[in-house]
Amino acid sequence: MDTCVKQRVSRCVENFRLPRYDQLPAMGLYLEQATKYISDQLSALAGVEITSSMISNYVKKGLVDKPIRKQYSRSQIAYLMYIAVIKTALSMEDIGLTVRIQKASYSEQVAYDYFCSELENVLEFVFGLKNDIAVIGVEETDEKIMLRNTIITVAHKVYLTALLAELREEREKQKNA
Repeated sequence: MDTCVKQRVSRCVENFRLPRYDQLPAMGLYLEQATKYISDQLSALAGVEITSSMISNYVKKGLVDKPIRKQYSRSQIAYLMYIAVIKTALSMEDIGLTVRIQKASYSEQVAYDYFCSELENVLEFVFGLKNDIAVIGVEETDEKIMLRNTIITVAHKVYLTALLAELREEREKQKNA
């Protein structure tokens, strides 16, 4: 495989950063606004997507609280960001379980900010931007280990999706040359 292909794929996440909990919109977002905001934040992650109908289904399934006056709060946006990423590795039933575990273990802000840091950390490693996965936080709980392993799975899937797309594009260019 061409080194240039790997470098182009790695650039996808080179500057990827999710907004932390206190940086999420403080005022409520309507469904279409929430969908666009989340999609924009996750656009660098190949294969990670969210649609308005997905959000509506997550609300119907009880994974996310119903919007108040049709507006999604900071808390709901944080859960939707988490679900959009994690759904590439877990079933809806398992996502529901992880959300319940998180609610029993950590505050929303702590859990979401840790998720963001861990996702960025693992993506940099999987995409070859650093040599090791950094240790984040001081305690090593079962919940953190479970989340890290889920994120490792997601990161590998995102990498493979981006790599295969780049390889298809490269082959198409060669075929048309």
